[in-house]
Amino acid sequence: MKTPMIALTLAGLTALPLSAQDRFDMPVTAQVLPGWVQPDGTRMAAVHLSLEPGWKTYWRAPGDAGIPPSFDWSGSRNLHAVSVSWPTPKVFDDNGMRSIGYADDLVIPLTLAPTNAGDPVRVRLTMDIGVCSDICIPHQLTFDETIASTDTRPTPAIAAALAQSPYSEREAGVTAAECRIEPTSDGLRIEARVRVPSAGGPEVMVIEPGLGDVWVSEAETHRSGSEVIAVSEMIHVNGGPIALDRSAIRMTILGSNHAVDVKGCTPG
Repeated sequence: MKTPMIALTLAGLTALPLSAQDRFDMPVTAQVLPGWVQPDGTRMAAVHLSLEPGWKTYWRAPGDAGIPPSFDWSGSRNLHAVSVSWPTPKVFDDNGMRSIGYADDLVIPLTLAPTNAGDPVRVRLTMDIGVCSDICIPHQLTFDETIASTDTRPTPAIAAALAQSPYSEREAGVTAAECRIEPTSDGLRIEARVRVPSAGGPEVMVIEPGLGDVWVSEAETHRSGSEVIAVSEMIHVNGGPIALDRSAIRMTILGSNHAVDVKGCTPG
């Protein structure tokens, strides 16, 4: 999925391998792998985060105990859109609360769509992440670099990260995805049912509403025969109504063997 850069709130990059530092001694360093030019004119790159032992950072949907990443691309030039491919994350238990993210090294592939194909892309990025060990620390990285590489050979580290992406519905053998939605006193209750072979147990489903300003509770997940079933509560952060579009709902099933990315559901 491609997202206009003014609305993107995902991952970050710069043009050449570069450490992003601030005045504090933080347990994470960042660099960008400049990647390669693809046949359609887009540029493949990646942000690479290196975490100190015992520290972790978070996936796009970090769970109740996590800190969501955010990215500001304002001021970038010749950058029309960015598509982010998140590698399969891990599920962590933080004193009885679930968080979803990554430890050690994390490479996040990025497909950059230039406004003018073939011209360099200047990336100005402010990247806010959370890093956690016994404590959680918000951290900000900033980059201002120009990507001008004309290499067409895939970068091994980026290719490996792409191979770690969740399976698509077709690859995983999904045959049905249904959502039952009911109003509650505070918002909505959603029960998602995905008919799919086991991803390796125990399985955890993460439900994303496809809307900003909507809080989603940690899903209670279990398998019943051929279905993975998960239930979550949704509440608008400002207390307003929620206009939920089933086609925008995203369900990720995280198992011990692989993950499955399911986009959209039908009425249950």
